[in-house]
Amino acid sequence: MGVFPDFDGLGGIGDLRAVVGALLTFVLIVAVLMLIVSAIAWAIATAHGNYATASKGRIGVLVAVGAAVLAGGSVAWMNWLLNLGQQL
Repeated sequence: MGVFPDFDGLGGIGDLRAVVGALLTFVLIVAVLMLIVSAIAWAIATAHGNYATASKGRIGVLVAVGAAVLAGGSVAWMNWLLNLGQQL
């Protein structure tokens, strides 16, 4: 059975891949910057005893890590699905 996605069936698919790649790069850069800023805010707030701000900084760190994992993991998952589809 030879069922697989036909990526050449749509016009401009190369442009779509370029846009998705640029968006992924943008998401990863923003996630890293958010991680740095949130970690600094968490550390400073904890050092000064401001636990409400420290909690927000910790949540920012967790959200940034989650966004980076989801963005990076989605590429690996999509590649795995495409390889699985080509093997069928």
